[in-house]
Amino acid sequence: MPRYKITVEYDGTDYAGWQQQKDAPSIQEELQKAAFAFLNENVVVTGAGRTDAGVHATGQVAHFDTEKNVDPFRVSQAFNAHLRPQPVSVLDAEIVPDDFHARFSAQKRHYVYKILNRRSRPALYENRVWWVQRPLDESKMADAARILIGRHDFTTFRAAACQAKSPVKTLDEIRIERYGDFVFFYFSARSFLHHQVRNIVGTLKLVGEGLWTKQDVVNALNAKDRKAGGPTADAAGLYFDHVDY
Repeated sequence: MPRYKITVEYDGTDYAGWQQQKDAPSIQEELQKAAFAFLNENVVVTGAGRTDAGVHATGQVAHFDTEKNVDPFRVSQAFNAHLRPQPVSVLDAEIVPDDFHARFSAQKRHYVYKILNRRSRPALYENRVWWVQRPLDESKMADAARILIGRHDFTTFRAAACQAKSPVKTLDEIRIERYGDFVFFYFSARSFLHHQVRNIVGTLKLVGEGLWTKQDVVNALNAKDRKAGGPTADAAGLYFDHVDY
């Protein structure tokens, strides 16, 4: 029974997230329906990360087992044929060892958060960015972000519904770059808490707007209280970029 690893791109706007749900569309469900259409068997597609409603992916990784031995190129093509017209695409497929696990074998996950920073509303990037009208100082945000790199108790930046056993995580990288009107935040870590990236971006936005100082971020982190942090950034700006194994 071969195990396949697939790399998936999707627009999460109209989905309730990655995880299959009873009464709402999900990315996992779309992939499993497509797999059934060409394999004629029910498979479970397991992802490297469970993205939330409205969150996108450029390099989500998943795996599944099947009783059939199919050429990997044909697997990716068959997925895409049956996924149309849904905004989900399989970029690559390969056969991997039986002990490979998309979630548990991951060594590092990478996310990108995108802000469109201008007065005019987005016409081409609706549901693809967080539109922030007030000018942001990316250098101040980058300076404050350095406080959060490393191993910390991120209680202030986790969702109330987060199911992680511990709020302690190691954040390997936060890098902030401006490209014209766009401000991109790059995050890397082995794993993240629920809403951790979006809550950090919402907090750093306050710094970029001049409403908070670097010390305010220190105080928020040390408070270990979600109410002490900034707002949760819009889901539309978050992308699951890629996974290291």
